[in-house]
Amino acid sequence: MARSFLSAAIAAQLAAGYALTLWIFYPGIMTYDAKYVYEDIAKGTMGDWQSPVMTWLWGVIDPVAPGAASMFLLIATSYWLGFGLLSLVLANQGKRSALLLPVLALLPPALVFVGIIWRDVLFATCWLLAASVAFAVADRPSTVRLPAQSLALALVAMGVLLRPNAVLAAPVLAAYAIWPNGFSFRRTALLFVPAAIVLFAIVQLVYYGALGATRQHPLQSIMIFDLGGISHFAKENQYPVDWSDAEKALLLNTCYQPTQWDIYWRLAPCDFVMRKVEREQGLFGTPAIPKAWMLALMHHPVAYLQHRVAFMWNFLAAENLTMWLADVEHPMRQVFPDRRAFVALVSVHDALKPTPLFRVGPWLMACVVLCGLNRRRSGTREGAFVLGVCGSAAVYVASFLAVGVASDYRYGYWAVLAVLAGTAVALSADARHAPPAIAKEQALIA
Repeated sequence: MARSFLSAAIAAQLAAGYALTLWIFYPGIMTYDAKYVYEDIAKGTMGDWQSPVMTWLWGVIDPVAPGAASMFLLIATSYWLGFGLLSLVLANQGKRSALLLPVLALLPPALVFVGIIWRDVLFATCWLLAASVAFAVADRPSTVRLPAQSLALALVAMGVLLRPNAVLAAPVLAAYAIWPNGFSFRRTALLFVPAAIVLFAIVQLVYYGALGATRQHPLQSIMIFDLGGISHFAKENQYPVDWSDAEKALLLNTCYQPTQWDIYWRLAPCDFVMRKVEREQGLFGTPAIPKAWMLALMHHPVAYLQHRVAFMWNFLAAENLTMWLADVEHPMRQVFPDRRAFVALVSVHDALKPTPLFRVGPWLMACVVLCGLNRRRSGTREGAFVLGVCGSAAVYVASFLAVGVASDYRYGYWAVLAVLAGTAVALSADARHAPPAIAKEQALIA
């Protein structure tokens, strides 16, 4: 197949996919999280519970198409740019696997989230685009490559600013963006700690310096969830407050579910926990919560592990929240009830939801498998891409073992995009391993 014809066919696929996405989802589906962020724009306030960078960014692009539409267009455009750039680069190399990428981008586990305004979706599309940019310029002269690599690194940092818990996964993707022609495990390990520290510092400087975000103590939501889990498994109250006999019985026996911390915050009958901790005694956001958390871990490490393993198993293997369908202005209604294309997509989603395609665990395993299969190709352009995207996705999903407070499928969305992109790029690789020059460089580095 001639490269020009291949590129034209892919361009047609991408245009059709982008148009289909707009047809199905425009102007986008507002979630409660997104609504709170958007309301902050009008108020002129920023907090760190949701990403203040998303609030700032949405305020900048909002005049383009006010409301959900502006953020939806940003997400949809970055999604198709990421897959599109990869496809066209592979087409330029004469790889027929390039035709596969636009098809994979239409698969329900990926497509059904493109129209939903969640920062997890924007985060994943940012990192997909970062990896695609690095892949596209891997063989270009330094005058082209270096500015593009700077853009890729900026997109990696943007992902961390959207999702600060990505700070442990970001160094893997950053290492790939810096050295896109070959992935060195030793080099990545040496980069890991300094990169994580720099990215953490960037979050502090941007959130509280440049944007002046109000501290709302999101880390303490993890601690509240952990204290509830430890209390349940240890059968002993770990919160720095006293409960009535009825409240204590609920706390130790009934309230705990390894699904979400909201149980202790806003869901009856167990919302009494945050009502007393935050509103009655004013302890949330004070050193009392971290102190109680540390004491609970020291005295009941087994209960903590039981709680965290239970949460992670639920996150990876259970049927959790996937698509968001409620109209936030009219919660009893479904969005787009009269749009036939959207209703058809929801039907496909509903049919597939009980399958492994809508479980985070299989995507994590696919990332690990792809990394294992491409380890011997680490010195190639394709192998480096797979290890960079799938390796960062595996680390990102694994980080929820320690920091997860909710088990929605969307939190594993980066792994979905990494597997789809990584699979197509892996299939495009030559049967040989690293070219001699790169293999020699890798050997010297290792």
